[in-house]
Amino acid sequence: MKRTPNLLSVLALAWQLTACNSVCSKEEQQQTKTDSLPNVERLVRDPSIPGNFSTQTVLHFDSSEINRFLSDYPRLADHRSELIKFYTRRKFTYAWFDRSGLIEPSMDLYYRILNISDEGLPIDIPYLDTYRSMIEGDSSRDPGRKADPRMELMISSQYFHYAREAWSGLPESASRKEEWYIPRKRRQYESLLDSVISDSRNGGSLIEPLPTQYNLLKQHLKQLRMLEQQGNWEPLRADRKKYAAGDTSVVVVGIRKKLFQTGDLEVDNGSPVFDQSLTMAVKNFQYRYGMKEDGVIRPAVILEMNKPLSYRIRQILVNMERTRWMGSDPKGDHLVVNIPQFQLMVYAHDSLSWTCRVVVGKEASQTAIFQGELKYVVFSPYWNVPPGIMNKEILPELKKNPNYLDRVDMEWHGNGIRQRPGPSNALGRVKFLFPNSFNMYLHDTPAKFMFDQDKRAFSHGCIRVSEPRKLAIHLLKNEPAWTNARIDSAMNSRNEKYVTLKKSIPVSIVYFTAWVDDRGMINFRDDIYKRDERLMDMIFSKK
Repeated sequence: MKRTPNLLSVLALAWQLTACNSVCSKEEQQQTKTDSLPNVERLVRDPSIPGNFSTQTVLHFDSSEINRFLSDYPRLADHRSELIKFYTRRKFTYAWFDRSGLIEPSMDLYYRILNISDEGLPIDIPYLDTYRSMIEGDSSRDPGRKADPRMELMISSQYFHYAREAWSGLPESASRKEEWYIPRKRRQYESLLDSVISDSRNGGSLIEPLPTQYNLLKQHLKQLRMLEQQGNWEPLRADRKKYAAGDTSVVVVGIRKKLFQTGDLEVDNGSPVFDQSLTMAVKNFQYRYGMKEDGVIRPAVILEMNKPLSYRIRQILVNMERTRWMGSDPKGDHLVVNIPQFQLMVYAHDSLSWTCRVVVGKEASQTAIFQGELKYVVFSPYWNVPPGIMNKEILPELKKNPNYLDRVDMEWHGNGIRQRPGPSNALGRVKFLFPNSFNMYLHDTPAKFMFDQDKRAFSHGCIRVSEPRKLAIHLLKNEPAWTNARIDSAMNSRNEKYVTLKKSIPVSIVYFTAWVDDRGMINFRDDIYKRDERLMDMIFSKK
């Protein structure tokens, strides 16, 4: 059964990326030297103020408490600007207390911070012992306990620290080192805090400004860490080149155990016989690793099964970091290409409509990670040979054979060379343009055999699409003049034809080597551009 992986709006991501901008301006620093609201006691408490976490509208504190607090806890001073903005907007009413003491969501935050390792990051929690004693003190939740401004500010400061570290990820300079050219939209976490606890009376919880994919990866991170702690992840030692249905071997027992551990096999009965249930489990494993789903164990499958759990955990960690660079799930029609997956995902009305295989750039000419707006469909295109290819490949052949250009259906065009439209054109019958500084685009190809390979990094950087006609029909579906018959005619013409879309379509080119699909299964792919290890080093060196 053919399955279509859904990179979840994970990969579709790419329009609203989060980063924390919490640096306090000089003007703000000057304003905090004295009480920013000297008449705060006389303010009228408006119960309709957005962001009131508790139902109380009377409890408040003097704004000068912020300076006193940060003087005592200087490691939290980076959050001065956020604290001032947040509490000024609230007119200095308490967010974490009501007349009965601490509200429940404060505990949600506290336990998340205590379990910060679940985020897969080496995060230092400033003043953790003080924070713990404040929260766990016997009197903290006594009915009628007087609200404490120091405790209030400690909780909010810990929130801002947690949000910056766990949700923003590495700074944009680090993602640029990763050659991730999707811009990361800044977000003010003091504004986000207003909506963190939507309804304290019903036990509101911390709202993460991250795609669904982040929490899905986090869940699988926990599972793999638990499996690693069990200490029974044993390598397989094959005694033959392949194992298939009907075979009997002691190695099959190990294969069965391994697939049970990975969740591909529901029951491990310990049988040495390669039966139908094991065949289906192998196919599931192959699907998750982007292999041909034939149910046969070959060396490539054994190789993936024998990867240490620590390796898979690191894969999840680096892809959680990439997900931190993403924002909320995009809406409407959009396209996503995940480079390591060699897959194009077509989304219509927010949902995955269909997928197809793609060929991406080889390691020496990598496909860039960026976003764009698809604006043009070009039928029967010319291929303007890039200068590098012309100098390295075309001109040497032309020196050997003066008739070389005619033989490959090319011609001089100004000072360059282009290939005429036709069946042998390197771009095939159609290309899809989304203007960008990388000069990359989607296109057809006459070399269809490449789509049969599991690993499809063969191009000079542009992305070859296995179903270009279907993509053209999809993009022109709202333009009645472009019927299927007219599209077919344009694709088989010798005359280049540009079509400008009435509404451009967002395109995101991303790089994920681990993600969770729409069945809840973790998928892994090879790090074809050798980027995971470098990112892992950046995460743990904090550079």
